[in-house]
Amino acid sequence: MHIIQNTSGKRNAVFLYLSVRESSFTNKPLRGIIPPMVTPLLENGNLDVIGLTTLVNYLLEAGVHGLFLLGTTGEGPSLDAELKKQLVTQVCRIVKKKVPVLVCITDTSLEDSVRLADHAKSAGADFLVVAPPYYFPISQKEMQEYLVQLAPKMTLPFLMYNMPSCTKMHLSIRTLKKAKELGAIGIKDSSGNQNYLFSLIETFKNDPLFSVITGNEAFLPELIKRGGHGTVAGGANFFPKLFVALYDACIENDIEAITEHLAWVNWVSDTIYDVGKQESKYIKGTKSSLSLMGICQDYAKSPIGSFTEKERAKVAAYLAHFPYEKVYFRL
Repeated sequence: MHIIQNTSGKRNAVFLYLSVRESSFTNKPLRGIIPPMVTPLLENGNLDVIGLTTLVNYLLEAGVHGLFLLGTTGEGPSLDAELKKQLVTQVCRIVKKKVPVLVCITDTSLEDSVRLADHAKSAGADFLVVAPPYYFPISQKEMQEYLVQLAPKMTLPFLMYNMPSCTKMHLSIRTLKKAKELGAIGIKDSSGNQNYLFSLIETFKNDPLFSVITGNEAFLPELIKRGGHGTVAGGANFFPKLFVALYDACIENDIEAITEHLAWVNWVSDTIYDVGKQESKYIKGTKSSLSLMGICQDYAKSPIGSFTEKERAKVAAYLAHFPYEKVYFRL
């Protein structure tokens, strides 16, 4: 990586990146179905390596286009540093560069974010993901200054991650433009604001390598129609073939297939994601589904925890009505 640094001594020194950070996948934009993979855990809180191997292979066999680690669905903020590193190492070992591996490095500490970024690079990951550091409310200017400090320390290409419900910040277009100046190659937007999402496509449409990806599964057809690139879809953890089929239909502009697959995507939101009353119910529902399908266990780190047997029974009843991927069911 080649860097020119403003050496004037001014506080707001800017770094200009003259070459793209190294990755096997940087010659084209990230696109397609990229599950925000759950972190399979044992009851004692350790990594469930057997379940992880089964899950990764299940997703790869379904044709997903990448794997996103340590995001919200992956319980990233709840995991200790060593477990995060172990997860990244094991996933990269299993994937073997078949698809890009994205690692969310955001922490409350910039230094811990850099440590995880360095490990991701050495383990063989392909991209980093950066969200605003959580807990302290910060301004857009402070976020931009944070990126100026962080970007030169990252040795892999990175995407921005807009998750205002968890970070207290909705990334502005101006902040994202600054991120792009500093080397960002895309944005994952989980704000749920469709107009904002479409404004991202319009803002960055002249850069063919800058990816605009949604975290809202139902937005995918309109996103692709307008020139966006894909979705980090939580439901693709347990129903990856459905989401790959929806993406393929969007690319082919097959209206009948889009309508059919999107109806099932919305069904997931209305059923499996809606069991229980806690805000974390979609994470629990995702892990419960994977457990019932025989892929990995459903333990989640405290404070989230797992579903009750009554809630699991509801999820099982929903799964029994789904027409895809029944080969994995234990029902």
